[in-house]
Amino acid sequence: MTRQTSDAKDGVSRRKFLAGAGTAGVMGIAGCTSNPGASSGDGGSGNGSSGNGSAGGSSGNLSGQVVVKGSSTVYPVSSAIAEEFMKEHEVNVSVDSTGTGGGFQNHFCPGNADINGASRPIQDSEKQLCSDNDVKPIEFQVASDALTVAVNNEADWVDCLSFDQLAQIWKPDGAQMWSDINSEWPDKEFELYGPASSSGTFDWFIENVIGEDGSLRSDYEPTENDNRIIQGIEGSQYAMGFFGFAYYQENSDSVKAVKIKENADGNCVEPTIENAKSGDYPMTRPLFVYAAQSSLEEKQQVYAFMEYYLNQAETDIVSSIGYVPSSTKLRDENLNKLKQYSGN
Repeated sequence: MTRQTSDAKDGVSRRKFLAGAGTAGVMGIAGCTSNPGASSGDGGSGNGSSGNGSAGGSSGNLSGQVVVKGSSTVYPVSSAIAEEFMKEHEVNVSVDSTGTGGGFQNHFCPGNADINGASRPIQDSEKQLCSDNDVKPIEFQVASDALTVAVNNEADWVDCLSFDQLAQIWKPDGAQMWSDINSEWPDKEFELYGPASSSGTFDWFIENVIGEDGSLRSDYEPTENDNRIIQGIEGSQYAMGFFGFAYYQENSDSVKAVKIKENADGNCVEPTIENAKSGDYPMTRPLFVYAAQSSLEEKQQVYAFMEYYLNQAETDIVSSIGYVPSSTKLRDENLNKLKQYSGN
């Protein structure tokens, strides 16, 4: 197959929201949520001017801007919460899907974003880049995801794959045809669609499925647009891809989710919110947002948005999108951490 160039919820209408997340529509690479009626304020960048005063919680009049970049997986959560927040406050919250690594490297660590969504923990190299720019990232786990492997609806030969079989398919110099995995499967080449190297989903899959020192094969089609992965799978009987569960949940009539087992002797487990919450699904992963400490300290609107975000992460707004919400315990821990690092 030929490699192509990499491209980059609303609680009322998830279908409309997730479809929009995959276009260049509103703003940004894969979508942007913002409040066109809000005051632009002074608070555009992570280390920029201080907006409308020091952080002091969500009380009082708020204005200015909050800049959110990062993971396409976390994007639907951040956008849905941002839209609800902007209904209550004259703050412009812009949310762009840039990929976890793309957000850290190009926006958050250089000091040009207040918050970065991440589908894996921040890496040491990213911590160093942030440190070099006097940006201190504060980590908050906000949800969990059942990372989903999907195939075409007509791929009736495959219902379950092990980590080892996935590695054989996705690693360099691995299997080329379905029959290389199982001799009873078609003598047809894989057509593979997946996240770009700037994606945290890319990093998680390599570390947990391929092996920490491994890499993905070079002949798949990489993208930061999860809807493009769905479209690719839908278009070919021999296609496969992987992405966050929210995108599968919204397109479950269009593609088929593959059950996963961690090893050959394991049980095949379906990706569902329930199986992710119980920990039974082997490809369950935590989702994070990272806030710049200086933004929390200096920008009241950023502190207020993060406080709102952490409270909303425990609610049905997250499960309606397709992820496991935060727990009450984790919410309280996050709120205490927020106060600690904002000086409140």
